[in-house]
Amino acid sequence: MVCGQRLFPAQFFCRSYFFITFNSSSKTLMSERPVHAQITVLSEVLVQLANKVLENFLLSLHAVVQHDKLGTEKSKFADYEIDMAEVDLKERCLSFLALQHPVASDLRAIMTIIMINDELERIGDLSLHALDLMLEITPEIIESFDFEKMGVLAAEMVKKSIEAFSLKEQVLADQVSVLDKEIEAMHRSVVNKATALIKISGADVSQLIAILSISRYIEHIADHAVKIAQEVIYLVTGEIIHKEVLR
Repeated sequence: MVCGQRLFPAQFFCRSYFFITFNSSSKTLMSERPVHAQITVLSEVLVQLANKVLENFLLSLHAVVQHDKLGTEKSKFADYEIDMAEVDLKERCLSFLALQHPVASDLRAIMTIIMINDELERIGDLSLHALDLMLEITPEIIESFDFEKMGVLAAEMVKKSIEAFSLKEQVLADQVSVLDKEIEAMHRSVVNKATALIKISGADVSQLIAILSISRYIEHIADHAVKIAQEVIYLVTGEIIHKEVLR
C-alpha cells in the first residue's frame, strides 16, 4: 500500500485518522515526557492501529461473504487511513530513537513497536489483496469455501499476539503458534478441494486459481501474526526466535 495510489474524500480521512495519531502539539509534548512514558504512548498507538487493521480485515471479509458492496468500499477507504497511521507511527518511533538514544529494554521496546508496525502493514496489504480477488469471484464459488471461518481464526491470531504485546505475556504469544497449525490445515483443505475442482471438465479455472490465492493470503496473515508473537517473545526475553522454533 503506497501512499498516493488512491485518493479519498478529505472529510473521511480526517474523521478517523486522528483517532490513532497525534497532532503536532502532541508530538512536542511527547518529546518532553520521560522515556518510559513516551514508549507507553507509542505502545498504545500501536495497539489502536492493530485494532483498526483487524476491524478492517473482518469488515472486508464479512462484506464479501454478504455481498455488501458498500462494506467493501468502506474497507478500501479505511485501508488508506491505516496506511497513513502506520507511516506516522514509524516516523514517531524513528524520531524517538534519534532524540532519546534508548538502550537495553527501552531499545528493545521501541524496536519491537517498529517491527510489529511493519507486520501490521503487511497484514493490511494482504487483506486488501484478498478483498480484491474475492470481488472477482462469483458468490456461489466463494460460498463453497469457508473463508469467513479461516479469516476469523487468522484475525484471532493477530488479536492474541497484540494482547500478548500489551500484557508482555509470553504464554499468550506461544499460543499463537498452536492456532497457526489450524490455519495451515484449513489452507491445505482449500488447496485439495480447489485442485480437485480444477480437474473437472468445464471448471472455471481462473476463479479457482483466485481461490487458491485468497487462501494463501489468509495463511500469510496468520504467518504475520506468528511473527508478531515472535517479536513479543523478543521483547519479554531478549531471545530472537523464528517461526520454526515456535512450532
